[in-house]
Amino acid sequence: MENKNILIAFVLMLAVWVGVNLLFPAPSAPPEQQSVVESQPAVAVEASAGSTSLSAERTLAGQTISVPQQERQLVVKSGRYEAVFSSVGGRLKSLQLPGYAQTTATDSLPVSLVDATASQQATLRTEGLGEFDIAAEGLYALSVDEEQIELAAGEEREIVFSAITPRGLKVEKIYRLRGESFDFDLQVRVTNLGSQAVRGATSLSLVQPWDESMKGTRYGFVGPAVYDGEKVHTHEVEDLDEESPVYGSGSIWTGFERKYFMSAVVALADAGDKFRIEKSGDLVENSIETPYAILAAGQSISADYLCFFGPRDLDILEQAGHHLDKAIDFGFFGIIARPLLTVLKFFYRYVGNWGVAIILLTCIIKLLFWPLTQKSYKSMKAMQTLQPEMQKLREKFKNNKEQLNKEIMGLYRTKRVNPMGGCLPMVVQIPVFFALYKVLLGTIALRHAPFAFWLQDLSVKDPYYITPIIMGGTMFLQQKMSPSTMDPAQAKIFMFMPLIFTFMFLNFPSGLVLYWMVNNLLTILQQWHVNREPKVVVS
Repeated sequence: MENKNILIAFVLMLAVWVGVNLLFPAPSAPPEQQSVVESQPAVAVEASAGSTSLSAERTLAGQTISVPQQERQLVVKSGRYEAVFSSVGGRLKSLQLPGYAQTTATDSLPVSLVDATASQQATLRTEGLGEFDIAAEGLYALSVDEEQIELAAGEEREIVFSAITPRGLKVEKIYRLRGESFDFDLQVRVTNLGSQAVRGATSLSLVQPWDESMKGTRYGFVGPAVYDGEKVHTHEVEDLDEESPVYGSGSIWTGFERKYFMSAVVALADAGDKFRIEKSGDLVENSIETPYAILAAGQSISADYLCFFGPRDLDILEQAGHHLDKAIDFGFFGIIARPLLTVLKFFYRYVGNWGVAIILLTCIIKLLFWPLTQKSYKSMKAMQTLQPEMQKLREKFKNNKEQLNKEIMGLYRTKRVNPMGGCLPMVVQIPVFFALYKVLLGTIALRHAPFAFWLQDLSVKDPYYITPIIMGGTMFLQQKMSPSTMDPAQAKIFMFMPLIFTFMFLNFPSGLVLYWMVNNLLTILQQWHVNREPKVVVS
């Protein structure tokens, strides 16, 4: 009965999800805004002392920038990531997370969130719109001499890429990096060094190379997303061939999500006027466009962003702020899922094993619902004892359904049996079961987390399918022990449920299978306790 109710609830939740998407479609982009910026003094940028002899000097309005005529790279190592910035476009060319290995092998390479094999694939691309002639792959001067920077905990460092366009716009990309953070600040500043006013805007884009091997599964979405201030909108990459969604100025961030990691850019202040998602060839692009502005001679305009490249860890995303934690969707029962995740982490801090923590959490949940399920099982047992009398009533009033219903209800009142007593307690538990399901399915904490014996990664399926088979066996035993009020034909059909669930769970993450298996074992123990009682009294 318990697993049947869970299956029914899953169908209901799917209907709710579809209904929400129909009721709350993606907002349309607002009309283009125009603004006039105030004059700011131009900031001089010194020539890069580390540039090669092949360089070109550009002087305008008394400012000189020496731009190398070949690419220069800067390696940045912090406690969280190792990144490579390129002077071609002032873009991020590579970013790895040393704290997260690709596989469980001891010699595994770190997870790579940015790996541009060509300059067009580098991310944090900046382009000009309108009369802003900012080239995506133009060469920039770099403000630091070093080829490598190492950031200690608590240390901050600023690096500046700068260039002057043919039209006389000085473009500066100012990165502010932190030693113990997955996020950093980026400011794009444009100064008009010419004598004529220009009207335009800038665009900052996350660029993600794409191929079909990256496609997500039913256990984890992979693709672009936008948070519009109310909900996170995700888009399948294959759908981008037909449409390129645009979101308005109320949006906060855009990003590219993987199951356990994400890249995102937050538009700070008024930096985001339009948020675009599009596919260009084999590249998926998340772009943020600033409002159009008229930039008079000597004036400057700036756009500020927060860039995040790291794990989809709830604590880390909450610390980064700006609603980045909304990227982790626990579904309809998220209000329950978050406390469950907190309790799971609490147990892990003491036992140091995520598998044991799952078992302890399952036991706690079972204890909390023990009185409800106890009453449910007793009610089902009492209903079973009434089956002979109910069968007699069905035969006696088989041609009078109205009278049959009255007689059956009278029998319930006489025997003090509640026909809904076996189902209602189970319905109360369904939100908790689904919330825990979402937690175990997507939390990065289980990634590469060993349990015991052959289970060395709770985020992937059991390599030998042992736990799903045991889970199916315990489900079958649970059904055999549970009192049934169904007719024989229905009962035979329902006995196929353990087999169906076993096949479903063969490819489920082993951490989720572990939870379900332990829950079944505890249910069997409780049912055995109820069946031992010689007399059932149900009020």
